Amino acid sequence: MQYSSIKIIIAILVASFFFACSHGNRVKETSKTMTEIKVETTDMKSETNPLLKEFNTEFSLPPFNEIKDGDYLPAAKEAMKVHNAEIKAIIENSDEPDFKNTIESFEYSGALLNRVILLFFAKHSANTNSEIQKIAQEISPLISSHYDNISMNSELFEKVKSVYNKKDLFDLNGEQTRLLEETFKNFKRGGALLNDKDKKRLNDINMQLSLLSLKFEENLLGENNRFELNITDEKDLSGLSSAVIDGAKDAALKDEKDGWMFTLHKPSFIPFMQFADNRNLREKMFNGYSQRGNHNDEFDNKAVLLKMVRLRIEKAQLLGYRTHADYALEDTMAKSAENVDKLLQKLWLVSLKGAKHEAEELQKIMDKDLKSKGLPEEKLMAFDWFYYTEKLRKKSFDLSDSELRPYFLLENVQKGAFLVAGKLYGLKFIPLNNVPVYRDDIKVVEVRDSEDKHVGVLYLDYFPQEGKQQGAWMTEFRGQEIKNENFIHPIIVNVFNFTRPSQGEPSLLSLEEVETLFHEFGHALHGLLSDVHYPSLSGTNVSRDFVEMPSQFMENWAVEPEVLKEYAFHYETSEPISDELIQKMENSSKFNQGFITVEYLAAALLDMKWHTLDKDPGDIDVNQFENKVLEKLGLIREIIPRYKSTYFAHIFSGGYSSGYYSYIYSAVLDSDAFFAFKEQPDLFDSETAKSFKENILTKGNSDKPLNLYMNFRGREPSIEPLLIKRGFQNVKGE
Repeated sequence: MQYSSIKIIIAILVASFFFACSHGNRVKETSKTMTEIKVETTDMKSETNPLLKEFNTEFSLPPFNEIKDGDYLPAAKEAMKVHNAEIKAIIENSDEPDFKNTIESFEYSGALLNRVILLFFAKHSANTNSEIQKIAQEISPLISSHYDNISMNSELFEKVKSVYNKKDLFDLNGEQTRLLEETFKNFKRGGALLNDKDKKRLNDINMQLSLLSLKFEENLLGENNRFELNITDEKDLSGLSSAVIDGAKDAALKDEKDGWMFTLHKPSFIPFMQFADNRNLREKMFNGYSQRGNHNDEFDNKAVLLKMVRLRIEKAQLLGYRTHADYALEDTMAKSAENVDKLLQKLWLVSLKGAKHEAEELQKIMDKDLKSKGLPEEKLMAFDWFYYTEKLRKKSFDLSDSELRPYFLLENVQKGAFLVAGKLYGLKFIPLNNVPVYRDDIKVVEVRDSEDKHVGVLYLDYFPQEGKQQGAWMTEFRGQEIKNENFIHPIIVNVFNFTRPSQGEPSLLSLEEVETLFHEFGHALHGLLSDVHYPSLSGTNVSRDFVEMPSQFMENWAVEPEVLKEYAFHYETSEPISDELIQKMENSSKFNQGFITVEYLAAALLDMKWHTLDKDPGDIDVNQFENKVLEKLGLIREIIPRYKSTYFAHIFSGGYSSGYYSYIYSAVLDSDAFFAFKEQPDLFDSETAKSFKENILTKGNSDKPLNLYMNFRGREPSIEPLLIKRGFQNVKGE
């Protein structure tokens, strides 16, 4: 799915320091090892900075009521000192390097710094302000340089290499072997084998990339916040529902303006594009969305992304790879750009044929509509697609988004997701009150298992605000691990941008938003149910083309009739969704799949084109490059990529460079996995659910993803369930 359903996107925005993200994106509790006791000589100023204290709260939750914006930078600097002391203790240990004194000690180092940067970048993504953005500009290169200094430390690497070369002498279990192999590999990928000159250059590249990544995202946030469509003539609201109109009225009042205000935030943008009758205003709205970062002004992203592309090529080649894609894909299930291209092209041919047919059908609907209004004929354009798709959906299936929304009350949809997790895995969700949160509208729940034992804590951040990035994602304040025989429970966060309640109306979700909630909750379950020892192997710390499988797997449950009957109740009458409406949903489930798949694949292929460049592209024209790629693909005029380059946050600020393909790769896995349940007499078959939990959700990165999947399914994944799901099984490409 889109960036609006990702997830997993860890809030650490310093995308360049791969080593930090693979080793250090887990928060650890403060139980002290011998190494930690030895290095506790630095002045931590714990009396005044809450980030440097133990969190004396229920479940050790972050005390957001005590943390001030000004606490983050000094805490990060102090935590880096502590981390450096821990690394020094490993290096200076005179004992023969072994798994425990080298690999485990390194794995558990940096706990305090992990905690600080997770909390800081979570706030930067979901509740930022000018002070936080200024701090980010200072803290990001410091963190990047800090982790570079560790990953390129020759003395430390020699100790790691010594253990790796003697691994057969140690009695290591499977998880320990995996940790050793991943640690050694990450040192090599982090530049440990480079000479001093190249190490210095790599450090400089990583710092530049960290700042450019922040700049890209902050430009995009600026674009999202500044666009406003202020309507003052009531006739221009024709076609829009009362709920959408009321929300626009509230937005205008908040901005102290007359009339109705529409923005690029999805709860405003999507229904406007679907239902607003005024074609000129739809075009204006669409151009505002599709030209973000492309206005040659202070928020322009063309120079930013082009510099990132150049630096990524240079970095990859410094490390011995031909392209950035070669570097990024080495550690994935796909393994190579050639394998990615093979999959994408196979799906491109069949989905493009479907999209062309859909465009023809929409043109017919548009011709008839314009004629009925006495308007001249027009060619279907990209800004028409959503509008006429809804008309075709209504005509073909007697179904519209506005008919479904009343059944998708936010609170009920969330309960539905919880119910599925309860039936599959025995989980219970208990609201926690009076928990310190980073914004007043955050909900917090405790998660317990079937034996009423504590599993973890889940934060739910539902609604958009000015200081929040668009989309939806999962992150964490603390990851799961087992340390000194103590099971450390995870603290997980789901972030969304759903329609706020307005004018007495509750928050009602579109079907896409329902699937988004289930998707991010799938990421949350991957983090919550993790059961491994080592933090860098826990939860969602898996390859990009595997991480989306548990999340997309959960989407399947959202629209199952048996599940819908449990949560889809009309918000006014409390009547359950009817069998007739469910049947309409089923009948339309393959509707518009050509468009959905083509717009996604166009973005995935664009990502790969940027990152398979093997030499500095110079000052090429970003728009021309993009247009040539899309023209060669044969993308039709009526569709644009889901993300154009200048607002492609996944690949230029979200850690998915050369990895946007992973959603479709994971879709093969999730579709095949869900078929394992559909093949059973009981959709919630306990043995199948137990196998999925034990072989996928609890295992993190403790084994190779394909091994984990085959342990669950008993065979390699098949692409056929995905083709069936999207209605492509009988379609042949042109």
